[in-house]
Formats: sequence, structure tokens, C-alpha cells
Amino acid sequence: MSTAYFPPVSWIREALTADHIFIEAWETYPKQTYRNRCRIAAANGTLSLSIPVNKVNGKNTMTKDIEICYDEDWQRLHRRSIEDAYTNSPFYLYFWDEFEAYFNKKHKFLLDLNMEIINAVMSILGKTAVISITERFEKEVAYAEDLRYAISPKLPYDPDHFPRYTQVFEEKNGFQPDLSIIDLIFNEGPASLAYFE
Repeated sequence: MSTAYFPPVSWIREALTADHIFIEAWETYPKQTYRNRCRIAAANGTLSLSIPVNKVNGKNTMTKDIEICYDEDWQRLHRRSIEDAYTNSPFYLYFWDEFEAYFNKKHKFLLDLNMEIINAVMSILGKTAVISITERFEKEVAYAEDLRYAISPKLPYDPDHFPRYTQVFEEKNGFQPDLSIIDLIFNEGPASLAYFE
């Protein structure tokens, strides 16, 4: 699978079916993906939060070498956006401390931040899978299901894969499917894992 920043529900759904997850680190980093962005349900509709990154080797930079850029205070912006969006959700107070920590620490590499978040989310969901980083790039993978490029904000999704659950601004904006896993966790709490079943 690709790395992902607060992965979408579709990413988590696939990850929960595996006993061993390989996160691709050696690919040439693609733009406009969930690798450095997530989508949340805000008061005025879906809001995309993106981490600014530095491609140290230009367009040939591998994902493992992508550095997080701190020239602007994106952490404050993301923290405030998530707080504004979810303060009134049923499980915000229960889980916020777990997620807030990621906005107070400055990781050098995007992959390191994402790995910490993915491990924390899997722990919250009660899933014990082995999560490894790839050691080299393989164009074709014969020993595992290859989902590196299957989950993207640019690809259409099947709404039948995303049953409705109650969202904070649903009455105003309608149900927003396949948002960041934090949307599901803040709204469903301990029932989040059951959503995938």
C-alpha cells in the first residue's frame, strides 16, 4: 500500500483485511495523493488538509526521502481545522489527545509521521497487523495484493463500500463518504471497527 496521512476509510478497509502490510517507500513520489493529505467533514463541506513537502531530489525523489516543510505553520492550521470540525462529535474528547500529539512534534520525513499515525489508528481499531516498509521498489508484486496506486483522491469510489454513519455536519452537507479515518473514529468511537464488518 502507499503511505497515507490520516488515511481515508477506503485505505483502512483494505489494511484491515491483511495480516502483513507493506508500505511502499521506494517509489518515485507522486503528487496529489493521500500520501500527504487527508479529507475531513467541515462545516462548509469536505475540507482537504495537505502537508507541504520538500522533494530533495526534485521530481525523482523517492517517498522515503520526502521531507516535511515547516515554512508555514500547517500543523496549527490542521489542528484548528480538525478541532473546528469535530469538537461536537461524540468521541472527540475521548480520542483527541491521541491525535493532537502529531501536531506538536516536528518529524523530518513524511513517511515517519505517517507510520506513527497508521500504527496509532490500527491500535485504536484493535487491529494487530505487521506493518513494514518496503526495502526496494518492485514494479510488479506477485506475492501480495498490490494496492499502491488503487486508493487515490483522483479515482472514483463505489458508494456501496461506504455505509452511512452519523457525521457532525451531515444535516447541512449530507453524508460525505470515504473521509479520513479520524472522521469515523470521532463519530463512531469504539464502534469504528464494527463499521468495516
